[in-house]
Amino acid sequence: MSPPPPARRSALRALAGIGAAAFGASACHMAGAAAAPRMGAEWESHARTFMSWPALDSVWGEDLASVREDIARIARAVAAYEYVVMLARPEQRAAAQKACGRDVEVIPLAVDDLWARDTVPVFVEEGDKVTGVDLNFNGWGDKQVHTHDARVGRALLSEYRIPRRKAPLVAEGGSLETDGEGTLLVTESSVVNDNRNPGRSRDDIEAELERTLGIEKVVWLAGVRGQDITDAHVDSLVRFTGPGVVLLDRAHPDTPADVWSRAADQARDVLSRAEDAKGRRFEIVDLPQPDLARITGEGDDFVSTYANFYVANDSVFMPRFGDRKADGRARSILREHFPGRDVVPVRIDTIASGGGGIHCSTHDQPGEPVD
Repeated sequence: MSPPPPARRSALRALAGIGAAAFGASACHMAGAAAAPRMGAEWESHARTFMSWPALDSVWGEDLASVREDIARIARAVAAYEYVVMLARPEQRAAAQKACGRDVEVIPLAVDDLWARDTVPVFVEEGDKVTGVDLNFNGWGDKQVHTHDARVGRALLSEYRIPRRKAPLVAEGGSLETDGEGTLLVTESSVVNDNRNPGRSRDDIEAELERTLGIEKVVWLAGVRGQDITDAHVDSLVRFTGPGVVLLDRAHPDTPADVWSRAADQARDVLSRAEDAKGRRFEIVDLPQPDLARITGEGDDFVSTYANFYVANDSVFMPRFGDRKADGRARSILREHFPGRDVVPVRIDTIASGGGGIHCSTHDQPGEPVD
């Protein structure tokens, strides 16, 4: 068993899942140079969602059955709106299929854990071609060893015949948040860090993000180093709901101030003074957390942010923590900012106790929906 990661509100975060998937893989390029890459926004059309079946009792221990129930619950919920592919070890495929139901496709592929957001290659579009950008996952800065998960992205891209581009840096999908119009939000703690990109400056990493993902403007937030396994991914802190509009995590008033609330304050300060790639000032909307005395989950590493939501076709998936007032308020905010989409609460207490959320366990592939 690998040593436990640093405490965060997360902790067990291991790795997992993957991504790839085949999207129209014949790229018609106009004569001349290839189209520039573009990393799209999550609210754009998805071909499918990728997830991973947690495999390791060495990570989850007695909670393995419960976390699998959470993953299956998310998969079934998302599958009502778009195609879901679950990656599972061959010997666990039948059990995963039974748990997820026939509306989810379970394919045999060796994985370690459920965190598909971080282990799946991120996708960029180049004209009508989709490319998977392999971010060289290294166990969140070598905090955990995930032998299978480190290889799964390459394997799936090959199987689905999606072109692979090896990124010139190390990062995870959860560390990148884009509006699809050239703006990228990133926490410095999770990328400009010697455990991932030793000896590299922020300016150097920014230039690589721009070249590889088609980004025009990177807005850097400080984040938090060494307090959780991810070094404070942006997807639990601040999320776009549209160009120029962000939802920002805010602690419940009864929760004592800590490094996380201070990181949110710093993010607010930066965003209030920044402009996006198109020169727009940010509209910042608070997304308040639940009262920890009223939630149904527990644990020192419980991730109680609503910011880790997932936008799928015609839908948004948010955690249901059990504080009915806070759950309802978060749902109303998401409905307001994603009009025309169903906002679906899903109970994920074991995933949250392990340091993650719905966004952490899903990964979208852009493209026309698969029938």
